[in-house]
Amino acid sequence: MDDGHSRESTASLATCLRDQVLRPVKDTLVGKDEIVELLGVALVAGENLFLLGPPGTGKSALVKEIASRLSGNAFDYLLTRFTEPSELFGPFDLRKLKDGELVTNTEGMLPEADFVFLDELLNANSAILNSLLLALNERIFRRGRQTIQLPMLLTVGASNRLPDDDALAALFDRFLLRVVCDNVDDDGLEDVLQAGWLRESKPMATIGMKIEQLKELRSRTLEVDLKPATPAYLQLIRSLRKAGMPISDRRAVRLQRILAASAILCGRDFVDVSDLWVVRYIWDTPAQSELLAAHLDAITQEHAKELSGDDVKRHPLSQVDSGVDPEVLGRAIEVITSDLANPAAADQLSLLAARVEWVKNEVARQDLRQRIVDVRDQIHARQVAGQ
Repeated sequence: MDDGHSRESTASLATCLRDQVLRPVKDTLVGKDEIVELLGVALVAGENLFLLGPPGTGKSALVKEIASRLSGNAFDYLLTRFTEPSELFGPFDLRKLKDGELVTNTEGMLPEADFVFLDELLNANSAILNSLLLALNERIFRRGRQTIQLPMLLTVGASNRLPDDDALAALFDRFLLRVVCDNVDDDGLEDVLQAGWLRESKPMATIGMKIEQLKELRSRTLEVDLKPATPAYLQLIRSLRKAGMPISDRRAVRLQRILAASAILCGRDFVDVSDLWVVRYIWDTPAQSELLAAHLDAITQEHAKELSGDDVKRHPLSQVDSGVDPEVLGRAIEVITSDLANPAAADQLSLLAARVEWVKNEVARQDLRQRIVDVRDQIHARQVAGQ
């Protein structure tokens, strides 16, 4: 960044987004702090976010609460297998159709929205798929001779399942960040009920940040210095590819914008190794989350000397335990077990073995240790048989 005024301005904008938008949403929607933080990063980076979870877990409320504090237009829609393009992008303008012009009336529809929520995203059919892919990737809507540049600042897609064919996988791939959105634990149920009741009776949220301010903050990501964390980032991407994670060059490039957004939200003009926390949220299945965390922990520890001092602000999600859930870890072991022929299976298992030691419950930890020993024996037996 060029000067002290510019740095102060960026820090001020980031503080405004945090204090006037993200924090009130956290206060309103209990148990969604992780998702709200990811929404903040997605907003600054200009990336799409995918929520995996059952109905009734507050997915649409998250987008509505964010939009209500940013003075923008919101559009949400529940997709079915029969959804037609006009339901999302608008019908043809009948007045101009009489004159032989194919012009879409986009008033109140997705092409005019700053914030978009598409529920049951993976119900998308072939009729709308190409238009959605273009809108999500290029922020463009094209129908006939008409081409519209979309103002879309944030798109959130949600589903209770993962893609089951190549066409839907391409749609899923347009969402760089993925996170599970589930019901709050029973311990937090009372707080959810109270917050929900207050939300029903409270007045409309006040605008905390102008759209123009958010756009300005987003433009600052291009001024962030990536170099301090580049060696660690390169090593992490190569390590994940070696472990079988299909991270394309395009995804690797786009992730840099996410790293920069994390730095911006922390009030920094440079990326720190700690900003690599975002890589935990690029899974293709939730079972990969522990594998991603294991690689991230290994690389972060190796590059610990490159971490900035304690006086440098770090993103909240980089400072907490990534949550070593024994059930998630168990599913990750099952994924490896189902593909023992994978050359990277042994390396993946070793990384998970290190994560097992962070499991707090002694019984669960011992069980996972034994499962890893059993799988390791199976891998060894296959190697011996193949000699």
